[in-house]
Amino acid sequence: MIFSVPFIVAHLSRFATLEPGDVIATGTPKGVGPIKIGDVVEVEIEGIGVLKNPVAAE
Repeated sequence: MIFSVPFIVAHLSRFATLEPGDVIATGTPKGVGPIKIGDVVEVEIEGIGVLKNPVAAE
């Protein structure tokens, strides 16, 4: 990543009030290729659960 997580949080908090549960999308890390039909995008938040989304055609 170009900017560290602490830098991003500090920068965003200058003009937005960050609340518990807010999600900051930072982009795709180096080495990750494009998603394609049939892939599954999965996000997990410890103590909350897992969100899985299959990639499908329009």
